Amino acid sequence: MTTVLIVDDQPLQRYGFHLLLDSVAETDVVGEAAHGAEAVRKAAELRPDVVLMDVRMPGMDGIEATRRIVAAGGRSRVLVLTTFDLDEYVHAAIRAGASGFLLKDVRPEELLAGIRAVASGDAVIAPALTRRLLDEYARYVPAHRAGSAEDSRLGSLTDREREILVAVGKGWTNGEIAARFVLSESTVKTHVGRVLAKIGARDRIQAVIFAYDHGLARPNAD
Repeated sequence: MTTVLIVDDQPLQRYGFHLLLDSVAETDVVGEAAHGAEAVRKAAELRPDVVLMDVRMPGMDGIEATRRIVAAGGRSRVLVLTTFDLDEYVHAAIRAGASGFLLKDVRPEELLAGIRAVASGDAVIAPALTRRLLDEYARYVPAHRAGSAEDSRLGSLTDREREILVAVGKGWTNGEIAARFVLSESTVKTHVGRVLAKIGARDRIQAVIFAYDHGLARPNAD
C-alpha cells in the first residue's frame, strides 16, 4: 500500500485525483492540502510515501514546499504535477529535491505507475522528456560547476559505476544501458543502486543533476 498526500489549490483537481487513487487497492490517500505551508505541515504529520505536488499555488508555492519537505529528511518523496512540459518552475522543483514530474493531463494509468515508481525510489520522467529537460536544465548550470574538480564521491565509484552514472546523466533507461554495455537489466539496476548510494542521491533524477554538475553529462551528448 502506497500512501499519498494530494497538494493542489483547486478543490476539483484534488477531488479528481482522490477519486482515481481511491479506485485502486494499492494506493491510500491519507490527506489533502490546498497550499504549500499546509503541505509541509501535513507531510510531517502524516508521513506519506508520495506527495503529489502542484507548483503554482498562492502563498507558499510547490517549489518551496518541496524544498522544505525534502530538507526535513523524512520518508516522503515528491512527485511534481505541472501544466506545461517545460514549465520554468520544474527545474527549480527538481533542484529542490523532487523525484520527478508528470503533466496534469497524464493518463490515469501513467499517474498510478508514476506514483509506484517514485515510491520505490525511481524517477518518473520518460526518456524523451528527460532529454528535453536536461538540455533546458543545462542552461542553468554555471560553467565553473560543469568543469568542477573531481570530488570524493566520484573517486569512490568503480570504472563501471562511473560509466553507469554517465549513462544515467544522458537520460538512458536501464534497458538502453543494458544493451550498450551488454548487461542484464537486473545487473544495471544493481549498479544504479550502488551509484545512488555512493554519490548520496535520493533517486535517479538527483543522479542526473549530479552528473551535470560534475561535467559528466552535457546537452546533445551521445
